[in-house]
Amino acid sequence: MKYYSLFLLAIVGSLIFSSCETVIEADLDEGPEQLSVDAIITDQPGVQTIRLTKTAPYLANRPTPAATGAVVTVTDNTGRIYQFTDPDNDGNYTWQPTTTDTLGQIGRTYVLRIQYQGEEYQSLSRMNRVPTVDSIIFRKEKVSPLPNAEEGYQAEFFARDPAGAPDYARIRFFRNGVLQNRPNDLVVTYDGAFNGSGNTDGLLFIRPIRQSINPENFYAENDTVTVEIQSITPEAFYFFLELREQVSNGGLFATPPANVPTNVVNANASGPKATGFFIASAVRNRTVRVSQEAIRD
Repeated sequence: MKYYSLFLLAIVGSLIFSSCETVIEADLDEGPEQLSVDAIITDQPGVQTIRLTKTAPYLANRPTPAATGAVVTVTDNTGRIYQFTDPDNDGNYTWQPTTTDTLGQIGRTYVLRIQYQGEEYQSLSRMNRVPTVDSIIFRKEKVSPLPNAEEGYQAEFFARDPAGAPDYARIRFFRNGVLQNRPNDLVVTYDGAFNGSGNTDGLLFIRPIRQSINPENFYAENDTVTVEIQSITPEAFYFFLELREQVSNGGLFATPPANVPTNVVNANASGPKATGFFIASAVRNRTVRVSQEAIRD
């Protein structure tokens, strides 16, 4: 009887594991091709770039094709027009300053217009104020309490939310010049805190935000760390929240994928829709090297 029971368990186990290896060919209907807009203009000097592509099927394992042949302009509320061109015909539309003047100015409103395949798309964004990065410090840490555990440095930056009005921002950080871009590295703040976490207007950014600039592995001595704060609009804040939820949506309790919101609208309400987002952002950053001057107990 004992051997018979073991035999049945072996058969059941074999069926379970073989079912886990079953390959399912998903035959999904392909939706209509849409214009996808990746547009962030800043108040920083130098070239400004707007990336236009076309959407691809959900399971397509290839880069999205470039959207070429578009006419792209940005107009501010003073009436100045900035023409973006695509000289390399690769979907990267650029504006090159001819003087030391910058495109973005805090307090101004910008309208993006894209003429593409007989359609005209528009979007609007305001460039809001942005806090500065006051300092970046490091603390030596261990992976575990064991004597021979790996050691390294954890970073923390300090910034203060401007007082008097709601402020939305995105935090980005770079290790040795390389942007850290995991889903968890997409960090946005409301008044230097999480959305609805309390009245933090005018206060230091809360500690979880300050310590969100750490990569998967510890920093090493002489690494350089750059922290960048971008001002964003409330609409962009919720766009990034939804984007982070979708790119990290997986595992046993994953929810069905959903489209993230967009602020790019076709002037023809019955025409094809667009995806993506347009953001006008003021940017402040600071770079510090992991050295004795920046290390704290």
